[in-house]
Amino acid sequence: MLFNSYDFIFGFLPLVFLGFLVLARTGVPTLVQVWLVICSLFFYGWWNYKYLVLILVSILFNYFVGLLISHGRNPARRIWLTLGVCFNLGLLGYFKYADFFIGTINIVFETDFNLLHVILPLAISFFTFQQIAYLVDRYQDVEFEREISFLEYMLFVAFFPQLIAGPIVHHSHVIPQFRMPEFGRFSLDNLNIGVTIFFFGLCKKVIIADRFGEWATPAFAMVDGGGVLSMQEAWLGAMTYTFQLYFDFSGYSDMAIGLGRIFGIRLPANFYSPYKADSVIGFWQRWHMTLSRFLRDYLYIPLGGNRKGKPRRYINLMITMLLGGLWHGASWTFVFWGGLHGVYLCINHVWRACKHRCGLRLLPERFARPVSVLITFSAVVVAWVFFRAETFPGALTMLQSMFGMLSVDAGHQALYEHADKVTGWVAGGCMIVWFMPNIMQVFDRVKPSIDALPEYKGRLAWSPNIVWLVFTLVIMYETTGSLSNISEFLYFQF
Repeated sequence: MLFNSYDFIFGFLPLVFLGFLVLARTGVPTLVQVWLVICSLFFYGWWNYKYLVLILVSILFNYFVGLLISHGRNPARRIWLTLGVCFNLGLLGYFKYADFFIGTINIVFETDFNLLHVILPLAISFFTFQQIAYLVDRYQDVEFEREISFLEYMLFVAFFPQLIAGPIVHHSHVIPQFRMPEFGRFSLDNLNIGVTIFFFGLCKKVIIADRFGEWATPAFAMVDGGGVLSMQEAWLGAMTYTFQLYFDFSGYSDMAIGLGRIFGIRLPANFYSPYKADSVIGFWQRWHMTLSRFLRDYLYIPLGGNRKGKPRRYINLMITMLLGGLWHGASWTFVFWGGLHGVYLCINHVWRACKHRCGLRLLPERFARPVSVLITFSAVVVAWVFFRAETFPGALTMLQSMFGMLSVDAGHQALYEHADKVTGWVAGGCMIVWFMPNIMQVFDRVKPSIDALPEYKGRLAWSPNIVWLVFTLVIMYETTGSLSNISEFLYFQF
């Protein structure tokens, strides 16, 4: 069930909220938890009810393994942790990577093993990582005020706003909120804030991301099919995808935060203007922030982080980013994309060390940051080509076209009938991501997420007044009127 569908906006969500209102009047938070769990499982099963068994088995297994880890003795605790992590990775490996590995073996060894044709269950990449983090923290004795109940654990994993495509929620973010006195109580402020953020995120998806997608898709289809683009078409194709992905996924994350806030739950932020970053290190501190934290805390640091010398640090960075790329999808193009970002990060760390040691300053400060932002953004755009292309030859053709290394035939038919319009949209995308505040900044006064983000003091700060009400109503009208052509969120496939 898509957030950008009439079924969700005018059917599922009002019914869930109506039940929430009724149960809130009882003053029994447990009833609210039960209701939200039931609704979340219904939400997950809407696409394919058979996969309800999968997520329920995963929840049951991880919860009881967590208990065994918490209350067991060494070395049994380590055995249970190993078993739990292996179970989760095995589940993810089978459903997401079985055909990928079989296909790779067939290519490398010229074998002919049959593919399993396993259908990827929704959200498995997200709820698997959430539960691995939970088990590791149980092993490391990360304590709460009291033991987590099974109902609390179910709601933590299955809460529908963040279930399908994140953010990757840490148990310490939400479970303490279930125990606050205000949980399960209706709040007009939360409703106002949550609905507004939801429709702002919906606007990103429906009005902006989907429009960019209309121009990005034919460009990549052309190169993946063996065609060649002009330099202008290639850059427009790469740039439109760059903005499609950003507004699509950040829009989903904003919608998740808004939906959580409607029910009094603050979720973590996932984006904080990543295209404003002046380094690749900064980019990963702003892009898909919850995934970055997971990879840092549960992969990079356990590998040794930067504690075992610089060579080992760079090896750890590469391993982390290669696996991060593989997490995004069962394709070598994703792995290459992750490895490319690993190389970027290594270069970034070397450059910082050289600057610090030698006191390098190539440009005055007022010019250094804009140039750094432009270089970082350009590197990210190049990497997105491998992220989007379905084949390596397609990605290489796109890059060669972008840098004028290929020429089109004299009879080449223009890909974009109105290239000036597409260029205008790309310019508008640059203006938004570089010069406009993000949603977390606009709503900073009401602290929409659980993160401690920098304070925003700009003029576009949201407040509950008539101007913002009118603007929000316009956004609601425009977005709901554009839902006839429903498109899936890009991160659903990851």
